[in-house]
Amino acid sequence: MKTSKLSIRLLWYITPVVILPLLFLGGFTLTNVTSSSEQQAQLIVSRFVEQQQNKVFHSLNVYHSTTELLSTSPVLQNFLHQIDRPNTYYTAHLGALLDVFSSYTEAYPDILSINFISSTQQSYAYFSTTLQSAPQQYPFFEQLLTSSLRRQQFMVQEDNGETTLYFAQKVFAPDYHLERPVLLGHIIVRVQPTVLNTAILEAPYNNTLNLLLTEQGKVLFSSNHALLGKTLSKQDLEAIDLWADNGRLNEIVLESVDNTERMLYGVQMPDGHYFVTSIPKKMLYQAGKVISLITALIVLISIVTLPVLIFIVVRNLLLNPIEQLGAASHRVGANDLAVRLDDKRTDEVGQLFSDFNNMVNKIYRTQGELKEYKDTLEQRVEERTLELEKTNKALELAIEQAEQANQLKSRFLANMSHEIRTPLTAIMGFTEQLLENNQIDDDKVQHQLATVLRNSRHLLELINNILDLSKIEAEKLAVNREPVSLYELFDDLNSIVEPQAQQKQLEFAINYQFPLPKYINSDQTRIKQILLNILTNAVKFTAKGQVHLDVSYHDDMIECVVSDTGIGISDQELTRIFKPFEQADTTTTRRFGGSGLGLCIAKNLAQLLGGDVRAHSQQGVGSRFSIQINCNQVYEAQDFYHGVEEMQPVMEPMPTLSWQQFDGEILVAEDNRDNQALISLLLERWGITPDFANNGAEAVEKALVKDYQLILMDMQMPVMGGEEATQMLRHAAYDGPIIALTANVMKHDIERYLEAGCDKALAKPIDKEQLEHTLATYLSLQQEANSKWDDILKSERFLQINENYKQKLPDYLEQVLAHQQAKEWEQLQAVAHSIKGSASCFGFNAVADAASELELSLRNGECEHHEYPVLKLEHAIRFVLQPQAEAPKGLS
Repeated sequence: MKTSKLSIRLLWYITPVVILPLLFLGGFTLTNVTSSSEQQAQLIVSRFVEQQQNKVFHSLNVYHSTTELLSTSPVLQNFLHQIDRPNTYYTAHLGALLDVFSSYTEAYPDILSINFISSTQQSYAYFSTTLQSAPQQYPFFEQLLTSSLRRQQFMVQEDNGETTLYFAQKVFAPDYHLERPVLLGHIIVRVQPTVLNTAILEAPYNNTLNLLLTEQGKVLFSSNHALLGKTLSKQDLEAIDLWADNGRLNEIVLESVDNTERMLYGVQMPDGHYFVTSIPKKMLYQAGKVISLITALIVLISIVTLPVLIFIVVRNLLLNPIEQLGAASHRVGANDLAVRLDDKRTDEVGQLFSDFNNMVNKIYRTQGELKEYKDTLEQRVEERTLELEKTNKALELAIEQAEQANQLKSRFLANMSHEIRTPLTAIMGFTEQLLENNQIDDDKVQHQLATVLRNSRHLLELINNILDLSKIEAEKLAVNREPVSLYELFDDLNSIVEPQAQQKQLEFAINYQFPLPKYINSDQTRIKQILLNILTNAVKFTAKGQVHLDVSYHDDMIECVVSDTGIGISDQELTRIFKPFEQADTTTTRRFGGSGLGLCIAKNLAQLLGGDVRAHSQQGVGSRFSIQINCNQVYEAQDFYHGVEEMQPVMEPMPTLSWQQFDGEILVAEDNRDNQALISLLLERWGITPDFANNGAEAVEKALVKDYQLILMDMQMPVMGGEEATQMLRHAAYDGPIIALTANVMKHDIERYLEAGCDKALAKPIDKEQLEHTLATYLSLQQEANSKWDDILKSERFLQINENYKQKLPDYLEQVLAHQQAKEWEQLQAVAHSIKGSASCFGFNAVADAASELELSLRNGECEHHEYPVLKLEHAIRFVLQPQAEAPKGLS
C-alpha cells in the first residue's frame, strides 16, 4: 500500500510527542520507585521498632506494678510485725505470705520466683515455681542498696547466654510516724523474659537482626542466638549511640557482628539499653529494584508500541478518510460531479462526508442555475443600473435640498444680524457723541452714558456669539480670561434690570455679602449674559413682590443667588428647564414668550467658566437660581471690598478720535441717501469728498470710468448687490482696495465677501476707529490737528441733514399707508426696511423699532396682523413731526 506524505509527517510528529513524555515519565517513575521503596522501608521499620518497644515497655511496667502491689500486700504487712519473734504466729503468717507469692506466680506464669530478703540478703520468705532454694546472693544487690529508687529492674545474663529479668521493690516499716522510714527489706521477683524474646525474634523483613544491648554494648537479647553475651566493639557502639533516636534508617557496617552493609534503625530505652533493628541493604531494596526493572521494561515497550498503535488508529480514523476526501475533491475540481463518499459512519467523519456530498449536490444545482441566470444577466444588470440611477438622483435631490436648507438658515441668520445691528447704529453712535462732548460735566451723567455704551457693546458681542453658535457648536465655544470689575459688572446689571423691575412695580435689590474681591479673572461678556438671562427671567415671571440678587465669595468662587416671588416651577418641570427649547410648561410660551434656549445656554456658559447653575423652586411661591463662577485668581488682603462705601465707579476714558487728513478719491456704494449723507460728513472730517453710487450696477459703472483709490461697498443694495458688483469689478481688472460694509458678520459671510474680491469687511454699525485705521492703511497719511467729534454735532450741515430727513418722514408715511391700502405687501416691507435703517441712524429709535416690527411681521407672512405695526409706525412718525418733539442728540 502506498504511504502518503501526510502519514510520514504524522509519524514524525507522533514519535517524539509520545517518546519524550514516556522517557520523562519512565525516569520520573524509576526515581519515585526508589524513593518510595526507601520511604516505605523506613516507615515499616520505624513502626516495627515502635511496636516492639511498646511491647517491652508494657511488659516491664506490668511486672513493676506487680512487684509494687506485692510490697503493699496486707499479708506482707502482718508478716512484718511477727518477723522478729518466731513462734506459732510467725509460722502462720509465713505460710499466708507464701500462699500470696504462689497466687502471683499462678497469675503471671513468667514469674519464676519471689523472694523477700533483708538488707543483709537474709531470705525471710522465698517461693520458686521450680522448687529451687533461695539464692545466697544477687549480683546486683550492692547496686540495689546504694540506689535511692524504690523500685528497680535488672537484666542478668547467665553463663549460657540467656538473660533473666529481676524486679526489686524496697519494703519499709509500716510505722508512718517516724521521721525517716525504716527499710525492712526487698521484694525481688525473678521473671522469665518471654515478651522480650518474642519481641526480639519478630522481624519486618527476612534476615532481620534485632538486638537489645546494654550501655556497654553487651548483647542481652538477639534474634541471632549466636550473638547472645557478645560485646560489640567500641566503634560499633559509638555509631549506634550516634544514630539512635534520629527517626530514620542509617547505613552501617557492624564489624563486630558480620561485617555486612546494613540499614540500621535504633532507639535508646529509658533504662539506657539500646533496641536495634538492622536489615541487609541488598535485601531491603531488592523489591524496589525489581519494581524499577519492571517499570523500565514497561516504558521501553510503550516507547516502541504506542507510536505504532497511535499511528494505526489515527490512520484508520483520520488519514484514510482525509485521503478519500482529497481524492474526491480532485475529481470535483476536474468537474466530475458524479463522485460521492460513503457517509454511513455516525461520527464526525461521516458527517463531513455527508456535508461533502451535499456540497457536490449544491454545486451541481448551482451550475444549472448559473446557466439559467446567464441568459437573463444583462437584463438584470440593466434593471439594477436603472434603480441605482433613480437612487442617485434621489440622493442628489436630498443633498441639494439639505444644502438649500443650510443656505436658507445662513441667510436667515445673516438677515437677523443685519436687522439687529441697525438700531445699534443709533444707540452706540449717539452715546459715543454724548461722551465725546466736552460740555457734559456731570459725572453721574457720564457714568450713565458709559453704562449705556458698555451694554450696547455687550449686546453687539452677544450678537456675534449667537452667529458663532449658528452651526450648533455651543459646546466648543471658547471663553476669555481677563480682569473683570465686580462693581462695574453688577452696576451694569442694576442699570439694565432695575428699570424693568420698576416698570412692573417690583422691588429689585443687589445684596452684597462682604468681603468680595474687586476683580475676578473671567469672561465679563459671558458672566453678564448668564446673569442677565436669569435676572430678566425672574422679572418676567414675577407679577408682584421682589427680585433679589445676593452676591457672595467663598472657595475661590463667586456665587450669585437670584431669588424671586414669581410663579415658581414644579419639581417635575425643574428636570427640563436646562434642556434646549424647553420651558416649564406649554402655557409659558403663550403667556411670556421665549424660545427656551436661555437657561440651557446659561448653564453651559457657567460650566465653561468653571462653575454651574442650579435651580430650586416651589410652585406658587417663587424660584431660587444659584450661579457659581470660578474667580481664577489668587488674592491678597487689599484685593477685597469690605463694605458698600468702598465700591466706587471707575470712570472709563472718553472715546476720542484722532482725526487725520487723507488724500484720495473714494467711491461709496450705499442705497440709503441718508446714510450717504452721514458717511459723507464723516469722510469730510478726514479731508475726503466721496462719490456715491445708489446700487451695485452704478458703482461698477463709476469705478470703471474713474480711478478710485478706495471703494466702500455696501453688500445689500437694489438692482445689483455689493458682492456681485465686487466680482464684476475684479473681472474688469480693477485692482484697487474694496472694503465691504455689512451687517452680516457671520464668519462664512465674511469669507464669502473676501472670496468675491473684497480686501476687508467693516461691520455695521461702523466703528470710527476701524474706519480711520482702514483709511490710514489704504490711503496716504498726513497727520494734522483736527477738531473733536462734537463739532460735527454742532455743524450746520449735520443739522440740515437731520432736518431734511425729518421732512421726508411724511412722504414715507404716505407710502406706508398707500401700500397698506393697496395690499402691496412686498413694497410695504421694502419701505419699512428703508425707514428702519435710516431712522436708527438719526436717533429716531421709536420710528426704527416700529418699522422693524412691521418688516418682521410681513417677512413672517403675517399679513393679516399688520394693522397694529402700521398704526404704531404712524404714531411714532407723527410724534417725531410734532413741534415739541426733541431732536436727536447723537449719531452713529
